[in-house]
Amino acid sequence: MPPLEDLLAGLTRFAWDDGNATKNWERHHVTQAEAEEVFFNQPVVLASATASERERRYNVFGHTNGDRLLSVIFTTRNGLVRVISARPMSRKERHAYTQVPPESS
Repeated sequence: MPPLEDLLAGLTRFAWDDGNATKNWERHHVTQAEAEEVFFNQPVVLASATASERERRYNVFGHTNGDRLLSVIFTTRNGLVRVISARPMSRKERHAYTQVPPESS
């Protein structure tokens, strides 16, 4: 799996559709802005990648400006970061995230 910096290199902005933005808010009370903040705050950890039938999807762990710990599933499409899902980290994810040494992020 490539480092997150390499994966995001050249991507210029985020792409949202109303369905995902609404779903993330209704199910998890996560705003678009919070999901985007995760990519800019350190540490941010690229946790895993999976392939759907159409595209590769990635999972990052990070925190918002308000220190909410989030798990964000995203893909890259046409030079954009497309957030698929954003939710609070599970207990297991929070434990793993807090164990990451700063130089690993």
